[in-house]
Amino acid sequence: EVQLVESGGGLVQAGGSLRLSCAASGFTFDHYAIGWFRQAPGKEREGVSCISSSDDFNTYYAYSAKGRFTASSDNAKNTVYLQMNSLKPVDTAVYYCAAVYPWYGSHCSFAPAGYDYWGQGTQVTVSS
Repeated sequence: EVQLVESGGGLVQAGGSLRLSCAASGFTFDHYAIGWFRQAPGKEREGVSCISSSDDFNTYYAYSAKGRFTASSDNAKNTVYLQMNSLKPVDTAVYYCAAVYPWYGSHCSFAPAGYDYWGQGTQVTVSS
């Protein structure tokens, strides 16, 4: 059974940083794509970043995240991270990681419908 568990959310002041973790289990950590998504109250879920093992672990970012967020993976730990710096109040949301496995494609997707497995989410709140 594939499971994704996010952690690392919390309350931070504007300008601060958080590192989210997404620990994956139930599949071998190869040929996968993992995306980070967020959903603020009353808004649709939006893609923030994604990383794919079959794309040489290239990372992709939504415009809102470029230059501030960094995704990375530690295959030895079956974990993907999202380092978030220079946080803003508009970044406040529940953050989810999601996986598609197996994945042999290139550019991973920001479309939620493209992912098969989802974590439970972790709350990120940025105060002004």
